[in-house]
Amino acid sequence: MESNRKTLITPLLLFAAASCLWGLYAGLYDPSFNNYLSQVHNIDEVARGALEFPRELPGFLCAFIFSLFMFLADTRIAALMSLLLALSLWGQGFLAPNMSMVVLWMLMWSTGAHVYMVVKSSIALRLADKGREGKLMGDLGALEALGLLLGMTLVYFGVSYANFSFPVIFGLAGTFTFIAALLLYGIKAERVSKAKPKLLLKRKYGLFYLINMIFGARKQVFLTFAPWVLIKIFHCGVESFALLGIIATLIGLVFRPLLGRAIDAWGERKVLSIDAILVTSLCILYAFAQDIFSDSIALIIIMSCFVADQVLFAITMARVTYLNRIVDSSADLAPSISMGITLDHGVSMTVPFLGGLLWAGLGYQAVFIAAGILGLLSLVVARFIPPSEPQEEQGKPDGRVSDIHS
Repeated sequence: MESNRKTLITPLLLFAAASCLWGLYAGLYDPSFNNYLSQVHNIDEVARGALEFPRELPGFLCAFIFSLFMFLADTRIAALMSLLLALSLWGQGFLAPNMSMVVLWMLMWSTGAHVYMVVKSSIALRLADKGREGKLMGDLGALEALGLLLGMTLVYFGVSYANFSFPVIFGLAGTFTFIAALLLYGIKAERVSKAKPKLLLKRKYGLFYLINMIFGARKQVFLTFAPWVLIKIFHCGVESFALLGIIATLIGLVFRPLLGRAIDAWGERKVLSIDAILVTSLCILYAFAQDIFSDSIALIIIMSCFVADQVLFAITMARVTYLNRIVDSSADLAPSISMGITLDHGVSMTVPFLGGLLWAGLGYQAVFIAAGILGLLSLVVARFIPPSEPQEEQGKPDGRVSDIHS
């Protein structure tokens, strides 16, 4: 009986369950965080923008932080980061009476989340059968998306009908990541050879780096101030963000496969150009919807923009497929991606504070007008991407990376 149980509880099953639990945590935490800052700590737009500096700092230092834990097996690092996340979520829910403690727990949370993102792909690739790595990563992504949907659904009904408080939401999210830590610890640790994380800066990849920096600025405007508009201007609650998140996730399940085919068929130049045009259009709607339409219609338009932008974040994969197409060798790929992420987070740490000052001085419309200018800049930059060549003409196999999350 015991041997049958061990056969059923495989390392892959444990990791798959942990992936679903990470989705559950994100489904609880992501729709709630901005409302928590607004309702519990009553911060203004300048403080909200400034908070992104400590929140993004671990992402900027991720390669260095990860190197500190390289004496551990990858599953042990993942378990430790899950535990760190659980402690930070519990702390934020029950031990954050002031903003100093919020920043402390946020730093812990961000460290755990960013380092886990580094190791989860390597674990998946190691556990996959040879030749089936892509299928396994897709299946694990689907499980995480399922957990995300379940978490957002729990938040929606919990807040709407059971009066869930923020301590309850964060407490549940922390419990899910704690269980994930136990599952990951249950995977037998295997010493694997790990190259020291590196950052690579080459002039040839300059366009890739620039695209990452512009994306980092655009990303933080929407992650920080798009929900802030819905909270401060239209008074949307946690349940509204949970519902919008559910809609965006369901659309994303259909959109992502279509996006991958579009990149293959049209190339990164056209896909990133279309993305830039759409993002610029969203910025215009964010800035002027309330001036042009009634408040009820403007709310629907801005909610639609919020969902659309969440879906469009998937286009980040086009940045990586472009890099994959131009690298001198496969050895350049990972360190160049790391450099791109570092530059992305470097911009992400500063732009929100400037955006908060812009909002305080000129109104939220000015923030999205500035973001629209960034959208136009990204369109110009995208036009410098050389057109894709047929795969057989490139003379190298398709080693395409499916996606990255920063």
